[in-house]
Amino acid sequence: MQNILLTIAIPTFNRAEWLKLCLSQLVPQLNNINREVEISIYDNASPDHTEAIVRSFLGDGLPLRYSRNTENIGSDRNIAQCFNEARGKYVLILGDDDLLIDGALAWLISMLERREYGVICLRPYGFDGDFRKEYPGLVGCDQEYTNGADFLVAIGQLVSLISSCVINKSILSNVDAKEFCGGNLVQVHLVIQAALLGPISLYTKNYYVACKRNNSGGYDFIKVFVEELSKIFDRYKYLGLTSENIYAFETHMLLGYFPNCLLRQRLTRTGDQVANINRLKERLGKRWLYHICLAPILYLPRSLAIVWGGVVTVLGRVWYGDFRRGVYFLRNKIFTKFWV
Repeated sequence: MQNILLTIAIPTFNRAEWLKLCLSQLVPQLNNINREVEISIYDNASPDHTEAIVRSFLGDGLPLRYSRNTENIGSDRNIAQCFNEARGKYVLILGDDDLLIDGALAWLISMLERREYGVICLRPYGFDGDFRKEYPGLVGCDQEYTNGADFLVAIGQLVSLISSCVINKSILSNVDAKEFCGGNLVQVHLVIQAALLGPISLYTKNYYVACKRNNSGGYDFIKVFVEELSKIFDRYKYLGLTSENIYAFETHMLLGYFPNCLLRQRLTRTGDQVANINRLKERLGKRWLYHICLAPILYLPRSLAIVWGGVVTVLGRVWYGDFRRGVYFLRNKIFTKFWV
């Protein structure tokens, strides 16, 4: 770990073409990097041509480590493996369908060389087709936090997005990520600990990661992001998280994340409404924001729930400075529908 500044570890399963795009976007950015960057791929026994894609990049001279599991060990264990076997001081676990935009790696290395961070959070945006055309632009600023709890509140739901969080592994040298498997949130434990133990953390408001929209799932988001995430935050009170910190984090989720998730469920007629209501009420039912922001989306007739969900989603994005990304999303949707 003395010579490797950053490990970019990519867990992958059965998404060969997305992995190809991910690596193709990453390779040119390595050319002007003077510090050593480790690229590792952890193939979860993909039945498609993932291995052939990786071998083609190896044949072209890309210095990467390739590990193929003999069987599918599940996403949690594969992500834990990415972290545990990383040799860099810092680790970015990059989703196989996510992309570091042009110039992102050079910017990141410059930050890591400048000073020591616990976590650096890279702001993401979603794309449907062309990630460059759908790019919202460099519109924000970098904000440093000497208080790890304040940092976690500021990044909100991004604490769970593996491709957004660069983790200082050197301050978690005694941590075995495998102990956090189960619940789809291995990375959250690592981010929380690094933020609370590190000297300072950085949240960049500029968009540096492009994430393919609607390309993941298979889990109950209310169960994961209400039940499981809340339990994780409660667990780390011994490291300095207070009830006030957790309350502020949940406020961020109530305004900036949950309304849009529930809105999508009502639009697509998916999700277990009864289970959603029970889980949300158990954790958040005493909050007035729950009754204003979420309850109408859950209880109102579908057409009214969609209108209310749309209004609350827009207000939440304005409040947390994410309105520009929403505007770009709508613009690209309209352009694609009527002019392409």
